[in-house]
Amino acid sequence: MSERRLSVGYILSQEQFPSADLLDLGVEAEAAGFDAVWVSDHFHPWQDNQGHAGHAWVTLAALTQRTRRIEMGTGVTCPTYRFRPADVAHAFASLSGLAPGRIFLGVGTGEALNEIPSGGGWGPYAERAARLEEAVALIRRLWNEDWVSSEGPYYPLTNANLYDKPPAPTPIYIAGAGPKSASLAGRAGDGWITGDGPLLRPERRASLDAFLAGWNGPGARRPAPPILVEQYTVVGDAADAADAARFWQFMPVARDLLTEPDPRAIQRHAEKHTTPQEAAGRMLVSPDPADHIQRLRALEAAGATHVFLHAPQLDQRRVIAFYGSSVLPALAA
Repeated sequence: MSERRLSVGYILSQEQFPSADLLDLGVEAEAAGFDAVWVSDHFHPWQDNQGHAGHAWVTLAALTQRTRRIEMGTGVTCPTYRFRPADVAHAFASLSGLAPGRIFLGVGTGEALNEIPSGGGWGPYAERAARLEEAVALIRRLWNEDWVSSEGPYYPLTNANLYDKPPAPTPIYIAGAGPKSASLAGRAGDGWITGDGPLLRPERRASLDAFLAGWNGPGARRPAPPILVEQYTVVGDAADAADAARFWQFMPVARDLLTEPDPRAIQRHAEKHTTPQEAAGRMLVSPDPADHIQRLRALEAAGATHVFLHAPQLDQRRVIAFYGSSVLPALAA
């Protein structure tokens, strides 16, 4: 990535915008000086009013041909129900061939709104975590070995071979909010995807500790870990934030909704139990570049190596231009 130590990325929200618009925004993010983008990988949006759910891998493939420098990947793919590990390995090997050295794979245990409606199935957390750990191991084997066989238990393979393997290392970052998923990310991933809470809120510190314990487990000799942080960011005032938060109103009650497969029901639940102002309270909201720089530096000091901005407002170009002109140059300096 760039010469500055902290990498700053931009999130292309497949839930909220059509793929054609996201391609243009990805190109503009690269021109503005962002280091990376990630694309959300959903079959359904979180809330019905978000209105979109294009295929992340198609967007990424097109973006490889319209950019030259920026790194890109998913935030995040579930490689266990809707997609099987061999399909994910195949797709991201091909993406790596289109943009060598610029692709990463973000994975997680999934949400019901993506896995159940698409026919993939669903299971309790312990099963989802076990499936993810097996899937990550299989993806790595398929990228690095010929004629892979495995007895499972979840994904048996017999003589599976990717003829076009990734031409450059492709990291696998594992997402997790709670300590169990953070521990899994530490021991099985090449880094951790999380929100700003575990780094900035003392009551969430247990997740960071669990990740670091997994990363530095017995026998591990690993460098300092990549920690990718999703930072919800509004460039504007409280009114702008409240307008944006209508599309992400479920956030304060998200843990209650991981097993709900219907985005209409998620939106109804959010509107009944939260307010846009409550959701906006979980975001960085300011028109002042100094506030945004301060938050990025605070995350860096807490251990973040990559911060990805998630801008829920409709005017995405305002955010990209603001960071390109007033925030990223100050960080580089």
